[in-house]
Amino acid sequence: MFFVDEAEIHVKAGRGGDGCISFRREKYVPRGGPNGGDGGRGGNVVIRASCHLGTLMDMRSRSQCFAGNGQPGMGYGRHGKSAEDIVIEVPVGTVVKDKETGLALKDFRSDGESVIIARGGKGGRGNSHFATPTNRAPREAEEGKPGQERRLILELKLMADVGLVGLPNAGKSTLLSRLSDARPKIADYPFTTLQPQLGIVELSDFRRFVMADLPGLIAGAHEGVGLGEEFLRHIERTGVLIHVIDMAPTDGSNPADAYRSIRSELSLYSETIASKAEVVAANKMDLPDSEENLARLREIGDIEIVPVSAVTGAGLRELMESVWRKLGR
Repeated sequence: MFFVDEAEIHVKAGRGGDGCISFRREKYVPRGGPNGGDGGRGGNVVIRASCHLGTLMDMRSRSQCFAGNGQPGMGYGRHGKSAEDIVIEVPVGTVVKDKETGLALKDFRSDGESVIIARGGKGGRGNSHFATPTNRAPREAEEGKPGQERRLILELKLMADVGLVGLPNAGKSTLLSRLSDARPKIADYPFTTLQPQLGIVELSDFRRFVMADLPGLIAGAHEGVGLGEEFLRHIERTGVLIHVIDMAPTDGSNPADAYRSIRSELSLYSETIASKAEVVAANKMDLPDSEENLARLREIGDIEIVPVSAVTGAGLRELMESVWRKLGR
C-alpha cells in the first residue's frame, strides 16, 4: 500500500427544501387558511477521525463529497424530510485546511473526533408562517438556503513520539527493525525508505513509545530536493529526534559534516523542529574507522552522543533509555 499523506477534496452540503404554498380545502371548513409546511434541512458534511485508517488513500478516489438536499414542504402542514449527513473518515493526525484561505479548520488528534465541515442549508418556511390579520391567504413561501461549499486540503501528520532523521543509508530502517516490530525495507542503496514507517518500542517496566523512520534527508530538502521535504511535516508531532549518523561512510566523508548538514536542513525548514530534544545515534560502530570518526564527531560539543551498532545491537539499550528520559514520562 502506498502512503498518501495529502489529498484535496471538494465538499458541498445539501440545499434546504423549499417551503410550500398550500391552503386548506376541506368540506365544511369555510375560508381554510394557509397550511404550507416547511422545507427540510440539507445534509451536513461531517469529517470524523478513525484509528482504523492509516493513509488518505481513499480520498484520492473520493475527491467530491456532496450531501443530499432537503425535501420541500407539503400541504396540511407537513414538513419536508431533512437529508442525512454524510461522514468522511480520515486517519487520526489529519489536519483539515481551507484551500482558499489556508486556514487550519481542524486538527484531529484522537479517535472519534468529528466536526461539521460544511453545514447544510436551512429549509424554507411555508406560507403558514406569513399569515397576518390583514393577509390571511398569503401566497408567499421561502426558498431553501444553499449549503456550504468548500475545497479542502487534508494533510496527515504521523502520530509518533520519536522520529529518526539522518542522511540516506545512515541505518535508520535497520535501527527501527531492531528496536520494534516494524519491518521496513532495508537495502544497501539510498532512499530505500520511500514512506514513513511506524514501530512500537517496548522497554522494561511496561514502558513503550512510537517511533517513526522517515525518508533520508539531503541538502536542499527544505526546498523540495530529494524525498525528505514532503515528510518533514511529520517530525512536527514528535517529542524527541534520534539523529542517526553513519560513523563509517564508504565515501570517506566526515560524519560531523553529515550532522551539520541535517541540522541545517531542520533549522531552515522549521525552528520549532530544530529546537526539539535530540539524541545522536553514532551508528555502525562495528565497522573500521568508526572510533576515529566518533572522536571527530565529539568535537562538535554540547550534543548527546550514544555509540551504537544497529546490526550487532550494541548500545541500543542505552540509546532507548536516553530517549525515554528526554520524553519525560
